[in-house]
Amino acid sequence: MTGWVEKLDTVAHSSGSLVCVGLDPDPRRMAISDVAEFNRAIVDATKDLVCAYKPQLAFYEALGMDGLLALEKTISHIKNVAPDILLIGDCKRGDIGSTAAAYARAMFDVWDFDTVTLHPYLGSESIEPFTERADRGAIIVCRTSNPGAAELQDLKMTDGGVEGTLYEHTARLASQWNTRGNVGIVVGATYPGEMAELRGQHPDMPFLIPGVGAQGGDVEAATRAGVNTEGRGVMISSSRGIIYASEEEGKFAGAAREAAESLRDQINEAREMKS
Repeated sequence: MTGWVEKLDTVAHSSGSLVCVGLDPDPRRMAISDVAEFNRAIVDATKDLVCAYKPQLAFYEALGMDGLLALEKTISHIKNVAPDILLIGDCKRGDIGSTAAAYARAMFDVWDFDTVTLHPYLGSESIEPFTERADRGAIIVCRTSNPGAAELQDLKMTDGGVEGTLYEHTARLASQWNTRGNVGIVVGATYPGEMAELRGQHPDMPFLIPGVGAQGGDVEAATRAGVNTEGRGVMISSSRGIIYASEEEGKFAGAAREAAESLRDQINEAREMKS
């Protein structure tokens, strides 16, 4: 049975792309009002340029039942036209075991995501329901790109003989939870130095890297810090920078394609420089 990490590696190799497009519909910025049709146009314009799509569930939940129906249509369309591309549920769940099990059923059996983002604050019991299936898995929030990340993630560990920062300890836990080879971590592009250290400590774990584009992360630095020895192992995510490259009805899909292609090329140039 092929897991999501193998699926990622296969599509990254075949497509020559490490780009992940975040599908975050905002009615205030969308060029057309129909969320499902907006996403369909973005997917059709970019599906040969990316390795993953990442719907952020909050944007769909905020639109009520119409948003959830649009998510359903979006996932169905991706599965139909680009079945080899990784589908990430950006839900950032994290709760006690019984609730986590229900969340896992929702994310995998209802929405059919390949993998999902999770907060690890409740420990292993909140993660296990998502990793017990070899064909699915989890991406653990570890070192995020937002300005407030340091308030918790930079805290120094002084108890129980644990050394380093909280984000480093989180990465170590994620590695311990990775017994089925289906766990990755989130590492923000705005911290390439920390990312390079984490890659050195965890050479085989895949990284989801948000923070390029609108958040200001440097594509070249993040790529060179994050890729594994084979020049892959990362998903460099851009949402607003791609899907809102144009907010004009007749131009948004083409502009999204140009933005995705530009990001792919920047990443590949950085990969070549590192090799």
